[in-house]
Amino acid sequence: MSAAPAVPHLGRRLSRWMALLSMLGLGAVSLVVFLVFDSTLSARQKEMLDQKQQSLMHVLRDDSTAHRDKSLDHLLTDFLAGHGDYAIRVVDNEGHVLFDSIPADWNSHHTMLRSFAVGITAPQYHQARAATATLVMDLRPDEALLRGLGWTLFAAMVAGSLLLALAGGLLVQRSLQPIESLVSQISLLSARDFARRLDGSGLPQELLPIVTQFNALLDRLADAYRQLEAFNADVAHELNTPLATLISSTEVVLRKPRSVDELRDVLESNLEDLRRVAAMVGDMLFLSRADQGVGARETGVVSLAAVAQDVVEFYEAVALDADLRLEVVGDAQIQADAPLLRRALSNLLSNATRYALAGSVIRIDIRTRWQHEHAHAVISVTNTGPDIAPEHLRHLFDRFYRADASRHNSERNHGLGLAIVKAIAKMHGGSVFAQSQGGETTFGLILPVAALD
Repeated sequence: MSAAPAVPHLGRRLSRWMALLSMLGLGAVSLVVFLVFDSTLSARQKEMLDQKQQSLMHVLRDDSTAHRDKSLDHLLTDFLAGHGDYAIRVVDNEGHVLFDSIPADWNSHHTMLRSFAVGITAPQYHQARAATATLVMDLRPDEALLRGLGWTLFAAMVAGSLLLALAGGLLVQRSLQPIESLVSQISLLSARDFARRLDGSGLPQELLPIVTQFNALLDRLADAYRQLEAFNADVAHELNTPLATLISSTEVVLRKPRSVDELRDVLESNLEDLRRVAAMVGDMLFLSRADQGVGARETGVVSLAAVAQDVVEFYEAVALDADLRLEVVGDAQIQADAPLLRRALSNLLSNATRYALAGSVIRIDIRTRWQHEHAHAVISVTNTGPDIAPEHLRHLFDRFYRADASRHNSERNHGLGLAIVKAIAKMHGGSVFAQSQGGETTFGLILPVAALD
């Protein structure tokens, strides 16, 4: 069995990154300081060597009375007095060494030198003598100073990185305390307390969107839980009535011998209730598949007017009995599953004929509208009748929801018709709407119009 991957620790990761960035930043600054100091020191060494060379040339060429009485050794020894990091070698053109003060332990790797031709006017020479002078500067003191600076900068970099890493770690831990507060609040949430929400007061601005989205998720979960509880209660209520009827009627029949006609009447009554239960279970299975993301089976281009006309023909007898007139206005072509659309329109017409006033017209309007450069087909069913209160409109497409709390006509309507309409619209990538004002109530679907070949 493979070991589970290590879970990264955000605080430690941020602390390590802060330490690394601090070391890189301080290292870069230290390197720049070191290079600038090295460059400045080299320039200073060259400048001082140039100045010393000019002074030496002046001493060797000076024929004043003060210098004329001194020997070459005396002159150069006086010149080097107090400058232990300089040395001179003078060689005439015949190769004779006239003066040499370069120590034996000096080497070319730690010195800087200048050679130049001069004419010597020392008293031991009767006339100016041509020679080559070499001025040597000992760089070891400056190199030691540079090394000391380098080690000082390195130590400062390491110490500074450690201090910044330690301070950064403390700041990271302090900055993560709001997250720990959120974790504590989340740990207090339970399935029995859907009223509790996360408190975002005092949290950094960056965490507020998380709190907002999490609270919105809790709202959705609470609504889903309440809907589930209501759904269970509604299912129990809807199934309880027909099942109770079936059980009681069967018990009554079994209490004493019955004739064949009596048994037939009971069985026919039971069959009607069983069909109603079967229809309800079938609708619930359909909604369950829709909730699982099952899409519509596109059967090609569908004329919404033709689909509506098929449904109208089926409901003509019902409309005549209720003294209602049905009409279809407009048309649109979409890619859709025609049987599902017929089922949705059938549910809408069934709902309209149930509540429309006698002698009125139920109108099926079909039109195309554009929204954000996309075409949508809108098909609606409008009936004349009592207005529906606004607080009920937004719930009418919920399962088992009825504006009439008394469940009037529940023997014919189990409260899933409009929920199925919403599911069919969702399966086509569309939506539903409901309006009720001025004595007219409208239910409809908004379906996307795909590009037609």
